[in-house]
Amino acid sequence: MQQQPTEVVSPRHDPPPTGGSGDVSDALMAKPTWSDHDLIGHGIPIYDVPFVTVGGGLGSFAMVDILRVAGVSAEHMVALSDLDQPSETYEHLAKNSQIPSHERLRSDSGSVLDCLWGWPGYALREAIADRNPKRAWQVMTEPILAEYFTPKAGQVYESVTREANRIGWSSMVKKGVVRTVRRREGGEYFVLFTPATGTAATKRIAYRCRYVHIAVGYPGVKFLPDLQAYRDKYQDYAKVLNAYEPHLHAYEEMLRRPTTVLVRGSGIVASRVLQRIIDDRDNTGAQTTIVHLFRSYPDGYQGDKRTFRRPARNGWSYQAFNYPKSAWGGQIRYTLEKLEGQERSDYIDQLGGTNTAPRKDWQEQLDRGLEQGFYKQLRGTVKTVEPTADGRQVNTVVTTPDGYELGIEADFIIDATGLEASIEEHRVLKDLLSYGGADKNPKGRLNVDHDFLVRGTESGAGRLYASGSITLGGYYAGVDSFLGLQYASLRIADAMAAEGFCKKIGPLRSAAQWTRWARNKTP
Repeated sequence: MQQQPTEVVSPRHDPPPTGGSGDVSDALMAKPTWSDHDLIGHGIPIYDVPFVTVGGGLGSFAMVDILRVAGVSAEHMVALSDLDQPSETYEHLAKNSQIPSHERLRSDSGSVLDCLWGWPGYALREAIADRNPKRAWQVMTEPILAEYFTPKAGQVYESVTREANRIGWSSMVKKGVVRTVRRREGGEYFVLFTPATGTAATKRIAYRCRYVHIAVGYPGVKFLPDLQAYRDKYQDYAKVLNAYEPHLHAYEEMLRRPTTVLVRGSGIVASRVLQRIIDDRDNTGAQTTIVHLFRSYPDGYQGDKRTFRRPARNGWSYQAFNYPKSAWGGQIRYTLEKLEGQERSDYIDQLGGTNTAPRKDWQEQLDRGLEQGFYKQLRGTVKTVEPTADGRQVNTVVTTPDGYELGIEADFIIDATGLEASIEEHRVLKDLLSYGGADKNPKGRLNVDHDFLVRGTESGAGRLYASGSITLGGYYAGVDSFLGLQYASLRIADAMAAEGFCKKIGPLRSAAQWTRWARNKTP
């Protein structure tokens, strides 16, 4: 397909402007399909570009990176985002959940976001940088003789920045906020965009494009209902905290005086929060008591088959990654691709669920805490959450499995149960469900096909794709992972190549492009 360079369609074209303000009206927003004249009449400039990705985070980065390898020039793509760097949101959430740059993420060596070929992986890079073969040996002997290798967070951020510079990411990014994506009369789409203040003559502009890719991540942080009700009622944002929000003040207070902390959640983020608290006890002499509340308390093996189960111990379910490794590229992936609807959703639940990594240092800390009494476990359901009489602490009343009620007075409550999963909380996604033809899968996320095309959103020759957490419940389990973002991008790129938008990444192109990557040359 012959690609057209980006151009501006001025509102001066026929029909002439009708006093448009450069903004949308209620009448326009009520229409599911827009014409060129609709926007011209509102004084909204239209920019033509073949491909637009909405989000600008790691999902958009993975998509654009692969399209650049597939021969699409930077001038034919636009990334709409309010971020300065593609790793910015991820880094923010990681730091808040106590994973600074020098700590390790829950990802393997080959899930290399900056290199779709996966080689050299993070382990080999670290071994070369440190001039120490330890990490290379670890990745070759995992998980039999060593734990799974996981990369340092800072290594991931640095590699993404390097690749972003190589592919010309900054030239594709337009700063601002996407308002909506609407079908265009005659086919294709309009992406309505609010540019950053002072960068455009009108409040809104529109991108007219054939392909739209949406990778907006999680809509926000999610609180347990009782904790959200407490915050709404008492406006207490200092003592009831979410692990993904900035809450450094809590750890600083733990260093100043003896405190009691109630932790809720039993996934990877809860593990990291507990490690931070216990590290401070070990390294600074902090006198923090941890009460860990479990809603369920697994112990022993989970799963009804010897070949399909994972270990659980002391309330924790252990699994090296979010899903078994074959979910990314083995027999589990093939099985999932054949399932439909609720059966597929149930299978994903069996593979994932709440679990954490079986790291020996974490297990040693918790065993020691149980033995010494500074880490206490409690199973039950929350009845009430109220401030104490003096207002200095928060009292949580818990009903235990045997029917008793216990009160837990804590200086801080840290909710480590996860991020907001409801896609209706995101304005663009809610609008897509209401006006764009999209619907939800059994998990409440966007219903996509095997190639991550959002079902029901086609517009003539136009295609709308999505990737990341907003597609969980589709034909691929690990969508919210580095490798999952790359896999989705590859499937989308293959579909677009079949329509002539880009080159198919075959053996010769792949080898040539890896060589350019290794030399840090533009694709």
